[in-house]
This record gives sequence, C-alpha cells and structure tokens, in this order.
Amino acid sequence: MSDNATPFEIHIDITSSDATAIDLLASKSDVSRSHLKRAMTRGAVWFTRGKNTQRVRRAKKTFLKGDSLHLYYNEDVLNKEPPTPELIADEVAYSVWYKPYGMLSQGSKWSDHCTISRWAEQHLTPQRPAFIVHRLDRAATGLILIAHEKKSAAALSALFQARDIEKQYRAVVHGKFPSEEKTINSDIDDKKAISHIRHIEYDAAANRSLVEVKIETGRKHQIRRHLSESGFPIVGDRLYGDDKKNDEHEDLQLTAFMLAFQCPVTGSPQNYQLSDDKLPRLSSVTKP
Repeated sequence: MSDNATPFEIHIDITSSDATAIDLLASKSDVSRSHLKRAMTRGAVWFTRGKNTQRVRRAKKTFLKGDSLHLYYNEDVLNKEPPTPELIADEVAYSVWYKPYGMLSQGSKWSDHCTISRWAEQHLTPQRPAFIVHRLDRAATGLILIAHEKKSAAALSALFQARDIEKQYRAVVHGKFPSEEKTINSDIDDKKAISHIRHIEYDAAANRSLVEVKIETGRKHQIRRHLSESGFPIVGDRLYGDDKKNDEHEDLQLTAFMLAFQCPVTGSPQNYQLSDDKLPRLSSVTKP
C-alpha cells in the first residue's frame, strides 16, 4: 500500500501493552508515520475496549491486552479542508455557531476534521469537549448549537426532543409561492413532520420566491422534501430539486437563521439570529 492507496481498513488485536498506536499501525501498513499521525489527528483511528469504541488521536497511546485498534484510511477524505465557521455566542456550557456550506455536523469512521464539533473543540478558548445535539445538512447553512458538557448536552437534546426549541429557516425556492401561509403535515420515514411556510418576496424575472419556514419537527431533509413535494424545490437542491432548473452551480439556498429557547443553565430566554448578510436572497435583490 502507498500513501495514495484506495481506501482501506486495518484492524489489529492487541496482544501486549508495550506497543504504541503509531508503532502498531506502522507495522501493519505501508503508510508513512507522518501520514498515520495526520490520520489520527483527523479522526481516522479508533480503538475498542469491551463495548466502548472511541477515536485515538495520540500517536504514543498504549493499550491493554484484549483491546483492538482500527484504522480507516481514505486519502481523499483526509485531504479535505474544512470551511471556516463563525462563533456567534460562547455560553461556556454550550456555544452557538454559524455553519457554512460544506461543513459537516458529524463525522464518520473515516474522519471528523471537517465537522463543526471538531472545529469547536480545537478553536474555543478554553478548550472543551464538543457534543452534537442537533444537525444541519452538509449543504445547508446557519445556526447550530454545540454542547460542551454532558449535562448541557442532555438538557439541550431534551429540549429538541420536546420541541421546546423554536427553529426558523429562510429559503429561496423556484416558482411563485402563494401569499397565504402554508402548513405541511406529512409523514417522513413513518414519522410525523410539520412545516409552516410563509411567503416573503417574489422575483418575477427569476421566477423565484423567498420564504420563511418554521418547523415543529426535525426529520431528515424535512424542509427540502416538503418544499419539493409542494412544487417549490429549493434553489441549489441537487437531491430533491428539479433537474430542469438551471441552478446546478448554485449552493443550496437554505439557512437556519433563528434559534430560540429557555437556557437550561440559567433559565433565561435565549434568542439567536443571523445578521442579514448571511441570509439567502433573491437574485434581483441588491445587497446593502
């Protein structure tokens, strides 16, 4: 194997406690030590002890007999560089970020270096662990919450589960959306999904509408699916959009612009909103 090999996996059963992670991996592959260390830093190496599996980031980490070490090596994935998010608010127990297009909410076995959670772990001061409590599509932009304590992660997750966090989105869609508010109540993957969609503005020249969406549930691709099924696919949506639309070079025009909830730490009401320059706009609208 070479450093540029096609993706591969290595699984090593630990038989003694005197070898380090880098030594074990180097002995089982032809990948250079520098590339192996980068793979560890970027989240491609894991170890299992009993029923627990977690990432390994330290090259000199040692293990116990009976552990197992795993490398998931994909050079293309590891070479990707994450876009830069923006910190909106640091509330210590959790933080609020603007997630740009292309940044992931969570990683895979191949890496986590392009995720908002890993970015938060590496760039917040003081450094803290990061826990995902909700997600945004890779192609979507907008506000996302990251917890930094297990207690706050559980509390925020409970708020999302109980639908006690208000989430609002802006989207640019193809077609002239009706002026009256539209509520879509349908099942997605056998679960109820409810979206409330309000017309904001229409661009006749481009035949596009700017809409605001409030969701009561958070199903996978809920807004994208609801708008597409209603005949108003989101501009730049290459999964649920209309192939005949000439927007294949445009990013998905969907942004989570508002989050409101009662802080689980202080009990005070919190309301976070993006500035206008980060909101999607109709093509004919002149930016300030």
